[in-house]
Amino acid sequence: MGQDRKVIAETYMAYLATLAVFFAAPPGPSQSLMIANSLRHGVRRSTATVCGDLSANALQMTAAAFGLTLVIASSYWLLTVVKWAGVAYLLWIGWRRFTARGAGAPGGDGPRYSAGRLWRQGFVTSASNPRAIFFFAALFPQFIDLADPIAPQLLVLGATYLAVDGTLLMAWGLLAEQLAGRVQAIGNRLNRVSGGLMMLAAALLASRDVDPAAAGPR
Repeated sequence: MGQDRKVIAETYMAYLATLAVFFAAPPGPSQSLMIANSLRHGVRRSTATVCGDLSANALQMTAAAFGLTLVIASSYWLLTVVKWAGVAYLLWIGWRRFTARGAGAPGGDGPRYSAGRLWRQGFVTSASNPRAIFFFAALFPQFIDLADPIAPQLLVLGATYLAVDGTLLMAWGLLAEQLAGRVQAIGNRLNRVSGGLMMLAAALLASRDVDPAAAGPR
């Protein structure tokens, strides 16, 4: 039997409360990446990073809604490979950023990554985070009623999550851009700060446990 409106409202409020707890955590790999890119490229260009992160989230949520994430989460070796591939990717781009020369502040003369490259960074960082996979595997089945059509429920719950996540990532980016605007004089040092943050994102991703029992906020 389908849910009545009162139960639907209560379920949605419980979902919002769960998201509030989930996001009430220090910056993780995705947030650190957004800060790093906004420092170097500005928040407008770094919106591509947000889009990449949210694209990975959308795929994870869709898989979770249909139970596929549970299969992935049960494969320790697969999660380990995905995780360390993401760590290596972030370390590589972080080191390149750290050793780059040129103006470090947004709008300077230093090299700029394409939107596609920034999107890919956001996607890989989010997709390779094992805790995100566990979170979606544990979260979505709790709020989806299999007696009702799955697609509308996924649309509402997914859109809510993406809106909250996207807003917070943009907030971190705006904060970083304002900081960068005040320290334009440091030039290449900003590249080192930005590259260091990307390597920090790699370290945060590396610290994520692939044990489902240890899953928590990313």
